[in-house]
Amino acid sequence: MHTVLCVTNDIFTDRRVCRIARSLADHGHKVTVIGRKYKQNTKLPDFSFRMYRMRLLFSRGLLFYAEYNFRLLFRLLLMHTDILVANDLDTLPAVYLASRIRKRTVIYDSHEYFTEVPELIGRNLVKNIWQLLERMILPKIRYAYTVSESIAKAYQQKYGINMYVIRNLPWRLKKSVDPEKMIKKDNEQMILYQGSLNRGRGLELAILATGYLHDTKLVIIGTGDVEHELKSLAEIHGLQNKVLFLGRIPQDQLMQYTIQADAGISLEEQSGLNYTYALPNKLFDYIQAGIPVIVSDLPEMASIVIRYEIGVVSKARDPEALAGIFREALWNPEKRRIWKDNLMKAAKELCWEREEPKLIELYRNAANKISDDPEQPDQ
Repeated sequence: MHTVLCVTNDIFTDRRVCRIARSLADHGHKVTVIGRKYKQNTKLPDFSFRMYRMRLLFSRGLLFYAEYNFRLLFRLLLMHTDILVANDLDTLPAVYLASRIRKRTVIYDSHEYFTEVPELIGRNLVKNIWQLLERMILPKIRYAYTVSESIAKAYQQKYGINMYVIRNLPWRLKKSVDPEKMIKKDNEQMILYQGSLNRGRGLELAILATGYLHDTKLVIIGTGDVEHELKSLAEIHGLQNKVLFLGRIPQDQLMQYTIQADAGISLEEQSGLNYTYALPNKLFDYIQAGIPVIVSDLPEMASIVIRYEIGVVSKARDPEALAGIFREALWNPEKRRIWKDNLMKAAKELCWEREEPKLIELYRNAANKISDDPEQPDQ
């Protein structure tokens, strides 16, 4: 069973796609992941699946999506495939068209509520184009899954489709720090953010809040559209020594930094339904690393924190108020003891070993459909 996963990034930091590809390969699929290659020639780790990255002429906007989907379609038409997987709406046009031409099964993995991302707010024409594509294709797809119950319910209400929920849970973590990766000093507290550096993530707020704290460093791992703005903000306020930007970290090394933190943050703003319904990788990474979390008062994230009692749900959107929450989370020994105990329990439940069977069941159902009627496209 040859399964091809298609994505518009370069896989370097996409732990969801790599985790799923590895699981499928471990369960007997021949797996190929097709992505893109950035100008920076990043070397990928050794995977248990094949990788192909396309170097594109355009890097963003309409021309990027048009070029990517055209080249992806051409490649899919030439490959021997059984199952085609579209990771998010921006890969779906080529994947769906190839599935119709080749009469192959298509599976849709919605990493987010794509048409409600903050980048589309106020851009009605672009948003309408994506919504049109979604409306034309998504109701015709039988096998689909997403990252949270809220997004699954939204799609069910919108299109009458039933989506599996496959959360972004990491593998169980064996905790040990490579001395060469050590960035935390003995006399300081470390707050961590890991993920994309985009608008609406609360990073400006976190940077400014750090200015009110002593012996505390904010470490930011990732890249994105507002990276230069965030660095400029830190410089303008004289926080260069308190805010450390590490850039992109290979996924096989990321946890070496995560486990050093004293608290992890996910402070997304309520700017669009995508963030409102978000249940991001980083929250579960923090849990596996055993570090208390500070999250925005958004339903999916808040429900995890409250249910397991592993940190703070914050409504603060003022730097000084947020600094007070940081201070309490870092230096209240009684709360930290309770959180640490609960994090150990949460980590045992919120791991990929327990989520993986749902994924394998979905792909097994799709594969069985192919075996029953190999000549018919299963949408």
